[in-house]
Amino acid sequence: MTISDRVRIKNERVLSDNYAKVTSTTFEWRRSDGRWQQQTRDVFERGNAAALLPYNLRQRTIVLIRQFRYPAYINGHDDLLIEAIAGLLDDAHPDVRIRAEAEEESGYRLHDVREIFEAFMSPGAVTEKIHFFVGEYEPEMRIGAGGGLAHEGEDIEVLELSFDEALAMIDNGRIVDAKTIMLLQYAALKIFK
Repeated sequence: MTISDRVRIKNERVLSDNYAKVTSTTFEWRRSDGRWQQQTRDVFERGNAAALLPYNLRQRTIVLIRQFRYPAYINGHDDLLIEAIAGLLDDAHPDVRIRAEAEEESGYRLHDVREIFEAFMSPGAVTEKIHFFVGEYEPEMRIGAGGGLAHEGEDIEVLELSFDEALAMIDNGRIVDAKTIMLLQYAALKIFK
């Protein structure tokens, strides 16, 4: 039996189709004991994304960005969010899209990026799957100021930090973004060991 044999969609209603599509779906789920149970879930569909941690092993530095995030603000985060470079795929291949995001957001044109894993960030309500990348950078790879695309509402500050300082920012609460924490923890285990 596959998962599709255990799900029967009864009703789907679009609640919003602006920045992302939000639907309310009523379905029946066949439980492990064989009984069918009706459930309703609101689902946020915005597409898949990619995230990147540029690192310089010799200098023991990484590049992050800092920007305003309204949802974090209304949930009590009264500061700009420090994050890994990231963006929606917009129907592009993940490694192509993340290179473009790196250039737009940080000003770095990276030659080699490597996908390290994929993860659903909040699978109880959000369909988004993120492709996680790392890539080495050198100072001469910076070809622009970065800062994002103003017409997309981006107003991004580029941060080059020592790796140890970035890790400490998780402990002191300055880095609270999940994708960034995951990439820094990966780097601690696999890159800057």
